[in-house]
Amino acid sequence: MTPSPSTAAPMSELSDQLQQRLEQAQVYEAARVTPLDHLPLLGSRLGQPVRLKREDTQPVFSFKLRGAYNKMAGLNTEERRRGVIAASAGNHAQGVALAAARLGIQAVIVMPVTAPQVKVDAVHRLGGKCVEVVLSGDSYSDAQATAEHLRQQRGLTFVHPFDDLDVIAGQATVALELLEQHPGPLHAVFVPVGGGGLLAGIAATLKRHRPEIKVIGVQTVDSDAMVRSLEAGHPVSMADVGLFSDGTAVKRVGDLTFALCREHVDAMIRVDTDEVCAAIKDMFEDTRCIPEPAGALALAGLKQYAAGLPSPGEPLLAICSGANLNFDRLRFVAERAELGEQREAVYVVTIPERRGSLQRFCRLLGEQAITEFNYRIADAGDARIFVGVRTAQGGRQVLLQTLRDAGYPSLDLSQDELAKLHLRHLVGGRSPLAHDESLYRFEFPERPGALARFLEHMHPHWNISLFHYRNHGADYGRVLIGLQVPPEEKNQFQVFLQQLGYPWSDESGHPAYRELLCSA
Repeated sequence: MTPSPSTAAPMSELSDQLQQRLEQAQVYEAARVTPLDHLPLLGSRLGQPVRLKREDTQPVFSFKLRGAYNKMAGLNTEERRRGVIAASAGNHAQGVALAAARLGIQAVIVMPVTAPQVKVDAVHRLGGKCVEVVLSGDSYSDAQATAEHLRQQRGLTFVHPFDDLDVIAGQATVALELLEQHPGPLHAVFVPVGGGGLLAGIAATLKRHRPEIKVIGVQTVDSDAMVRSLEAGHPVSMADVGLFSDGTAVKRVGDLTFALCREHVDAMIRVDTDEVCAAIKDMFEDTRCIPEPAGALALAGLKQYAAGLPSPGEPLLAICSGANLNFDRLRFVAERAELGEQREAVYVVTIPERRGSLQRFCRLLGEQAITEFNYRIADAGDARIFVGVRTAQGGRQVLLQTLRDAGYPSLDLSQDELAKLHLRHLVGGRSPLAHDESLYRFEFPERPGALARFLEHMHPHWNISLFHYRNHGADYGRVLIGLQVPPEEKNQFQVFLQQLGYPWSDESGHPAYRELLCSA
């Protein structure tokens, strides 16, 4: 399935090596050629033809099978006899498991204890007697450390999820397929990026055969290791990464993937959680498939890019990388999709605390559909309302100005993560009892009993004055806590934060908290 190469700039030695591996790739004993779908509804809205490469239709519902199988199929007799090991929180683990079963190779797969049970069960089901699952640690990094220890101890071959030329060559077969499926003009291909294996393989292959096609990588704003690395000119490590798009939550990209991306990738785009949720909804409306967040990442970047293009233009193509979504996450996705399309605006509005004020305020909103309305009496002078309103495209700023012109001080929180994740669910207002209160956000591994263990770390003398936690079906729980720490114990509290071992941030100065809840 190798197309004839077009005239292009000379390739590096690494790119040539990848091409040689690609010509020998063995993926179709396990993987399948995936369809290239049209998205007519989204294309009509954007004014651009949109195509979607459906890697979510693979037997493991992810492209990861291609690279894992290609790596394992190329092992020699002795390596196959000893067996392989991999570390993964989900999709790569399932690819290795299926490859092990097809090739008759024993595989040890190390997964964090926070891995959703549905993914652990899938690894057992796909690998059968060929797979041993080891649960270790709270994160992928912990699992990887355990895998490295077991690799040395047992003499196993490590199947890397992205930084291996055979793995990258397996992922590159996606590019060969889409070139055959769409031989006509193509403006750009958008690729989700975690460690960079899929992007490196697609970019190097497209630039060899169709150098005029732009290749654009897409990452979330809080897991953008490849963007930062390309900007810095070398791979950089992130201390923490956002976990909503767990399939791309990688702290450091690979050395090989970085080198190939630096040579071949035209641009990178960052998107936020709301844009990803909106893309999941777009994909569902056009195809009735429900991708995981990483699977919708490329489409979110495509939409952002299309907004700056003249209409109509050449087709834009996004890679849907997978659909291993926890069902529990759907409520969060549906809630945030409206914000991603800017169809919902959320505000904190101050109105006079007197009879008839609420009615007059609602009258000002007119025919706007109210999606949320939180109010609690606060003091004798003013009342604060947390309100969500469904608006037309671009209507958020217009409505904000309307409220202010009517004499209502208003704060736009439509792009504020703390407000959308926590504060919109908190009703209670200010309290004279909440003296010496500080507000903090924490993340901790999501598993049975984790919340109780988290609370056990708290000093018994520090009273919890505010608490919000909501399970979103993710691997990590997110908690907003108000803590009353006496001024003389602030130093002790800082030591506690540093020793806790969980990511945290001080939100005591957040404007919405100051408006709605702070008693100071």
